[in-house]
Parts: sequence; C-alpha cells; structure tokens
Amino acid sequence: MRDSSPRNLKDMLVEAKNTSELMVDLSYAAIFYNSEDLSEEVFRLEGRLNGLVFDMRSLAIFAARSHADAEQMAGILQVVQDIEKIGNAAFDIAKIVVKRLGIPPELLQDIPEAEEIPSRVRIHAESPLDGRSLGEVDLPIETGMRPIAIRRDDEWDFNAEPEDVLRAGDVLFVQGPPEGVAEIRELAGARPTEAAPASAQNGGRLSELERAVDILIEMKNLSEVAVGLAYSALLYNDAGLAREVVAIEDEMDEMRYRLERWILLAASHVEDPSRLRGMLHLAIAAEAISDGAQEMVWMVEKGEEIHPVLSAAVEESDEVVIKLTVAPASPADGKTLGALQLETETGMFILAVNRGGRWTYRPRDTFSLRGGDTVLATGAPEGLEPLAEFFGQELEESE
Repeated sequence: MRDSSPRNLKDMLVEAKNTSELMVDLSYAAIFYNSEDLSEEVFRLEGRLNGLVFDMRSLAIFAARSHADAEQMAGILQVVQDIEKIGNAAFDIAKIVVKRLGIPPELLQDIPEAEEIPSRVRIHAESPLDGRSLGEVDLPIETGMRPIAIRRDDEWDFNAEPEDVLRAGDVLFVQGPPEGVAEIRELAGARPTEAAPASAQNGGRLSELERAVDILIEMKNLSEVAVGLAYSALLYNDAGLAREVVAIEDEMDEMRYRLERWILLAASHVEDPSRLRGMLHLAIAAEAISDGAQEMVWMVEKGEEIHPVLSAAVEESDEVVIKLTVAPASPADGKTLGALQLETETGMFILAVNRGGRWTYRPRDTFSLRGGDTVLATGAPEGLEPLAEFFGQELEESE
C-alpha cells in the first residue's frame, strides 16, 4: 500500500473529507449491525481526523500573510470546521452502540431499505482475495460492492487503486447494495453476518414507533444528500445547489420536531422506553450533519470567492461528484433507475435529479429518467465515463 499521509493543505482536505464521509458510513453500519467493532473503527478514524483538523488550521494560519490571504483562508477554515462537525456527528452515532442507548428492531429492519450498505470485512489467509489486486477481483462487478478504504494495521488508504494488492489481515471497507455483503464476506473468507431481526406487523396500521422510524430513516437519507450537495456546490460554485442544502436543513429541523412527538407517544406503548434513547441521539446527529453541510455552502450562497484549493480537494477525493444532462434518445432516456442498474454498471450513485427546476433527492429504483434531466451523481472516478455514455454525453478533459 502507498503512503497515504497528506503533505499539503489540498491533500489534507481530501483526506479529511474522505475520513469524515467514511466515519458517517461506518457509524450507520455500526447501528445496523449493532457492532461495537465498527464503532471502534469510527473512534479510530476520529483520532486521525482530529490530527488532520489541527494540522490544517495551523497551515491555513501560517499561509495568511495579508488581509486578502486571510479572507481566502477563512473560507477554508470554515470548511475544515464543518468537516470536523460531520465527523463529530458520526462519532456520536457510533457511541449509540457502545453506550447501549437502545436500537429498536423496527429501525434495524428499515435501515437496509434506505440505501447502500457500508460494510467492513477482514481478509483471511488463503481466501480468494488474499494476494490478489483490486483490479483482478473487480469487486463492483463481482459483488456490486465498491472499495472505499483499506486499513493495514494503523495505516489507512482512502484512495484504493486497481493495482493495490490485498493481504491476509487487511481490513477492507466497501459500500453497495445489501445483497452484496454476503458475497464479499464469502470472498474474504469471513463468517456470514446475521441479518437484522424483522419487526412485527401491526395489521397494516403504522404505530407511533414505526412513524418515528420512517422519519428517522428519511432524516438519515437527507443528511447524507445534504453533504453530497454541499460538496457539489463547492465544486461547481453553484448557488442553486447551495439553496437546496439550506432547504434540506430547514426540512430536517421540522422533521426532528415531528420525530420527537412520535417518540414521546410511542414511549407509553413500549415495555422499556429507555430503548428509544438511541433514536433521539441518532436524530440529533443526523441534524448536526445537515447543519455542517449548510454552513459549508455559506460562501457559495453569499457569492463569496471559493478558494481553488477547496474545489481541487473536492475534485480529487475518493468519491467524485459530477453533474450531467440526460440526452434525448440516450440509453437512459425513458428508463427507470432500477432497469439501468447504474450502481452495478458504473459504480456511480445518483444523489439527485433536477427536472424542470425541481430537485428529487435520492430517487428510487422506480424513478424514470427523461431527456433534459440534470443528474447529480457521485462515485469512483472510473465510473464517470461509463455513466456519461448512459446519458449520451462525452466528458470534456476539464470534467
């Protein structure tokens, strides 16, 4: 594995962005699997993020030699603070498991339905992955799961390349559809993971707890969309995307108020009301993530100049963001996302679709694309070209 230690401010921003996003993914995975081991991974990453934040603040201060420099560095320091805030929220989510604050089975059942599942697997000796490169095994094609990081002892690699060779003892972090988890664990020689327990149905009527769970899942999804849109707003200096982030944060506030009401109503119908504490903590953390995203786009919203280092850092991170238009009569025109299977075919995940000036966040598999739609997608850089082909577009060198 390559030495992934950042050496300048841009590299540090890339590393910090990747670290905070991985923390969020793993913290939600810790909730789903009720796994203290995954929580410990989040805690380990938190220590790394704290060091990066301190170094970036120091470097930004040293670089400010004039009033103009200070103004530009203030924008970078704002983003550094917001990345730290997102990481802290992920840390709080992971603590729900360790502190045993309570995770209702209804929540465990619904989380895998929300979106992709992040997972962690240790490579076992003489398994099909031991001694093979990521390019050889081609995990996105074989399992639908894409590598997002590798840990070897205390060394992290957030920019896994096809030539990286997996070794026994490596911890591989992946993300993808829930059905891919069992396949990648089998390839790594790991034991199958027990499925989350199913909740009892209530004759078709939603209970107070089920209503609270539905709101919480939506808050989880929206908070992650807000972060993706915020980085997109920085990359494209797009005030429209910035306004969408602000709108999401406003909606998150209202959703939290509704969630608190349903949890209070549910408390009188459960045997142990204390098991609902985890839901309240999770809601607070999800709202904190969206708050961080909103603060991040303040510069874009107000028309302030974006430091080139910020745009470069977003562009060079593990998961790139791209905005494409669906061309009429292209392979995607008139097809549902489920039929296109873009995640499997390209490794790219659709964050939002704009149609007629209105954004749809995290569109479901039944959503049909049309010519003229603007699609915001995120994923591994190698997925950009095949995604563009689906939409009937050719990527320019600048993109």
